[in-house]
Amino acid sequence: MSERTFTLAEAQSLLPILESLLRTAIDGKKLIEAVDNELQELAHKVFLSGGLSLNIVQLARRKAEREKTIQKVKDALAEIDATGVQVKDLEIGLLDFPCLVDGTTVLLCWKLGEKGITHWHGVDEGFAGRKPIDERIARGKKTN
Repeated sequence: MSERTFTLAEAQSLLPILESLLRTAIDGKKLIEAVDNELQELAHKVFLSGGLSLNIVQLARRKAEREKTIQKVKDALAEIDATGVQVKDLEIGLLDFPCLVDGTTVLLCWKLGEKGITHWHGVDEGFAGRKPIDERIARGKKTN
């Protein structure tokens, strides 16, 4: 994991790119889950009927689409991770940005759908411990 920290302004400036990567990962996760459900339902039908004639070409396409999507999701998450930003919850699109404030690392917290970064929490607190950004947090510093 990266030791990089962000100022509030730096974190805000990354949001458009991170939001795009996050949406790619979330959409991909949904597609993977849909294909998994289709395959599970099909396996169940085959089991209940004692066998079925299957469209192997269509199945192979769906499995290939799933594998390609898995790689897209991994790539999107790796790009986010490479910036030093932490993906905390892919389901809801929750990201944390380490920020140095008065010698202590805190996490600027952003959730998909929010217009900007307006909250933070301590490293041992979670989403439930979010507090509004105040002047002390806003002037947090950056490290390499």
